[in-house]
Amino acid sequence: MSEIPLPGPVTTAHADPAPTPPLPLLDDVSIAVLVPGRPGLRPLWRLGPPLDGVRVLEVRADGAPVEIRLSVPLGDAAGYWHPRGGWRRTLTADWEGLSRTGPVDGPAVGCLYEHSGATLLTFAVADPTPESTVRFGVSEENDTHVVHLALPASDAPHRLLLVPRAPSVAAAMRPLRSRFAADRPPMPVPEAARRPVYSTWYAFNQDVSDAAVARQAAPAAALGCGALILDDGWQRYGNGRGYAGVGDWLPDPAKFPDLAGHVAGVRALGLRYLLWVAPLLLGPEADCYDRWASAAPAAATVPGARVLDPRLPEVRRHVVDTCVRLVGTYGVDGLKLDFLDEASVYAGRSDSGADGPSVGPAMTLLLTELRAALEAVRPELLLELRQPYTGPGMAPFGNMLRSFDCPADATANRVRTLDTALLAVGGAVHSDMLMWSRTAPVAAVARQLIGALHAVPQLSVRLDELPAAHLAAVRFWLGRWTRHRRLLLDGRVEPGRPDELYPLVTAALGDECVVSVHGDRVVPLDFTAYRTIHVVNGSDRDRLVVEVAGGRGEVTARVQAPDGRMMDDPLMPLPDGARPLAVPRGGLVTLARSGPPEGTAFTALTEGPR
Repeated sequence: MSEIPLPGPVTTAHADPAPTPPLPLLDDVSIAVLVPGRPGLRPLWRLGPPLDGVRVLEVRADGAPVEIRLSVPLGDAAGYWHPRGGWRRTLTADWEGLSRTGPVDGPAVGCLYEHSGATLLTFAVADPTPESTVRFGVSEENDTHVVHLALPASDAPHRLLLVPRAPSVAAAMRPLRSRFAADRPPMPVPEAARRPVYSTWYAFNQDVSDAAVARQAAPAAALGCGALILDDGWQRYGNGRGYAGVGDWLPDPAKFPDLAGHVAGVRALGLRYLLWVAPLLLGPEADCYDRWASAAPAAATVPGARVLDPRLPEVRRHVVDTCVRLVGTYGVDGLKLDFLDEASVYAGRSDSGADGPSVGPAMTLLLTELRAALEAVRPELLLELRQPYTGPGMAPFGNMLRSFDCPADATANRVRTLDTALLAVGGAVHSDMLMWSRTAPVAAVARQLIGALHAVPQLSVRLDELPAAHLAAVRFWLGRWTRHRRLLLDGRVEPGRPDELYPLVTAALGDECVVSVHGDRVVPLDFTAYRTIHVVNGSDRDRLVVEVAGGRGEVTARVQAPDGRMMDDPLMPLPDGARPLAVPRGGLVTLARSGPPEGTAFTALTEGPR
């Protein structure tokens, strides 16, 4: 959700008055529903019974736009999470909490939570296609937290999904994901989307060539990667870090004289191949610029380019034809679709002559046509989408959901991948590409990999030039990730409070659990629920403090360094209670109980969706 200036009163307390009765049997939430500018029209609303953890608020307004206002007492509120919150995760005043939502801007979803982590208000607009605006924050006048949703006119009833109080934000998002998956079946996820990926971007930027990429392919395959992404720079005029030359989408003959042959060679190593494309961007240096300039009246937010208006049917046909040509001509397995969020520049505009659907429905039409056309050419199609367009509305159109760019920032990668996972419906969540300096200590290399632990890792370093110590750490952590892939991607994940940046993340499946630690926290280890617990040291200390419960003195620990070397042998026995463990930063300790947990049906307790 991107911030936008909105007209109207400075605070929600000065908005047009409306009755705000409490929602029956939904915690302390109150509601008001009105049609802006039409005080005489009273929309009808009904709150349905709980079903699979969700209650549906249905609003009928005879085809008029509506405003739905929710408010809840502040209580012990700590923060408000929404998909585009970025680093602003605490409480915002209602005079600054303004945003726009839609398929490519991010969904209209929000969650207010207290210091215990439990939720006070969780909502989602059921139809993620239309654009809407959200005003949210603390009402200083009323001592409440408010959410005002402005929804466009619709002949169908407006539906708002509400989740009653839950123990955490992650717990509140699970029934929403299930509901969205039922309403909008996600795109199938091939095996290659669930394996590590090699990307050329940070390793080469636009200075890329067929020979340079070929040198990375074999070591990437040996490390267990399932796909390679050729990023920006392969196309004609792809230089200077700008986008003035994009639009033709033809290979640079000096860099890739035979792109199809190069792709075939990489695929012969067992790697799937994806090609970067920004199909809505048009630069003035492109050969096709004169033909398409009238369909791109708005400047892009990235340097040098304009944006094709997806509301125009001829633009949608052009984008589909271009992408089908790339996949068919060069034999690639899929596309990295970049800058789709640039379509938002046309929200509310009419200067290109578009008289069809608004941006959200137009992008849905475009992507529906694109997926169908590409799957006809390439079964098991791979499509990468990037934050912010990774929400439920995009679930049918992408199966690799990547976090937003955060070069060398392990903290941002952790936070953004976990944010994405909270609302990921079907697709595999991917990290931003991992990079580091060749002179970095091994622990720093491990930190990058640990930051991507709860997503599919994407690498972007020159593998053929890595120091041996770095390569050992990469091999160890990718190996551990692959070994625990199902647990990490399909297990039940509890990352904690968003405003704390997820310092202690737990993923569990069956009788096994992985805990990644990113701060100086006591790590609770419950051996009444799990037989084996792997604790990853992503902190800045060479020790972890653990508190063992239910082990009955039968727990042993094995410590490994960031490169996988064993740090102690034989195994250390651990009695119940709190104690420090010497675990190097970037390292791992595996704790196991010799017998199964007594009296606990651990499979039933811990298996399930994220």
